[in-house]
Amino acid sequence: MIPAHFEYERAGSVEQAVELLAENHEARLLAGGHSLIPLLRLRFARPALLVDIGRLDELRYVREAGDRIAIGALTRHAELAGDPLLARSCPLVPEAARGIGDAQVRHRGTIGGSVAHGDPASDLGTILLTLDADLVARGPAGERSIAATDFFTGPFETVLERGEVLTEIRLPRVERGAYLKHVRRGQDWATVGAAAARLDGRVQVGLASMGSTPLRAHAVEQALGEGASPADAAEHAAEGAEPPSDVSGSREYRAHLARVLVRRALERM
Repeated sequence: MIPAHFEYERAGSVEQAVELLAENHEARLLAGGHSLIPLLRLRFARPALLVDIGRLDELRYVREAGDRIAIGALTRHAELAGDPLLARSCPLVPEAARGIGDAQVRHRGTIGGSVAHGDPASDLGTILLTLDADLVARGPAGERSIAATDFFTGPFETVLERGEVLTEIRLPRVERGAYLKHVRRGQDWATVGAAAARLDGRVQVGLASMGSTPLRAHAVEQALGEGASPADAAEHAAEGAEPPSDVSGSREYRAHLARVLVRRALERM
């Protein structure tokens, strides 16, 4: 299909993007476009204005920030996949980035666009939640930091307010970690994804496609903290989750996949 009519502006800075968004409540941001453009073509999204921030190189970086790693929101998946700092200090991110879509998607899609899209099947969103990451947004009221645990509010919904631009993601350094997902076919969204990471001696576990947002598997984490084996702890993977039933799999099938993938992720660590 052909998108509905819209105006187009290319922002020269984050400040200009914030101003343009504040002036038009029907405006949407365009970064890599791999989440938004399909919605435009199907007319599920009908913005009056597209604000293009794809050329703001100030938001494209991976660097050390004290005891954390800072990632600019416009850093592309392919850049995450090959970054040496992430490979040393937070390997879950490049591991997941290498499995996102095909080469074209990885060379255009951005971490900020993927996370702000709020998809419950998001690989990177699940990892940020698992790692207790912080997300930085800039808007008309200034800059604020948002905990990943508070960021996702529903299917394709986040706490980002009108006029706010996601600018940075801040991750802790990870001792060990793994991310696994099951897909129906190559380059597909995760039917279920499982992330596991060891931080400060404790293990944290996250799930994709097991509810209306990315989820933490708190029952698994509690079982591990009480001394359960990876196999026994993984049996709790679906507790508290509400997986959907759709063409990719039934609720029961997803619950089974969650237990299998969590066990494998824990054993890989």
